[in-house]
Amino acid sequence: MRYAQGGGLTARGQAARERVRMLAVDGFARGEKNTVIAKQLRVSVRSVERWRRSWREGGRQALRSSGPAKRPKIGDSDFAVLEPLLLEGATAQGWMDERWTLSRVQLLIADQLGLSLSIRGVWELLRRHGWSCQQPARRAVERDEAAVAGWVKETWPQAKPPRRRSGHGWSSRTKPPSR
Repeated sequence: MRYAQGGGLTARGQAARERVRMLAVDGFARGEKNTVIAKQLRVSVRSVERWRRSWREGGRQALRSSGPAKRPKIGDSDFAVLEPLLLEGATAQGWMDERWTLSRVQLLIADQLGLSLSIRGVWELLRRHGWSCQQPARRAVERDEAAVAGWVKETWPQAKPPRRRSGHGWSSRTKPPSR
């Protein structure tokens, strides 16, 4: 993603970036060099060069913010239809277990809303509305604690690779250490 906040800037962040570009335009009008402007505004020289090129071609208007890059496909009203279905659980929607995977949510969106989203789009939609990755709260009913303890005690030590020797060694595996 482009920004650390999780993609895109808020309206406030966009306005702050636009103010920086407008300060750069003022510097262009005064005839200041790119390096001086970059140092004053604490941005890269390359950004200032790109802004200057846009300013030459389109003037001050070329550096104005054009707003958010893209509106989400599924708005709040559509998600309001989807969320109760998610809260009912995956078994209520015909799945064998209670796990909502991204591909299952993707299919639910296609069935209920008639929209096609990518897996990443589904993830961003859920995250935007406060949903997060979850692990099952309980263990499997079939789990046999005695069998697990026996496996950890008997089988795992045999499967685990042996520890390295605790002595000084040498860097070459083919040549013994010199004395």
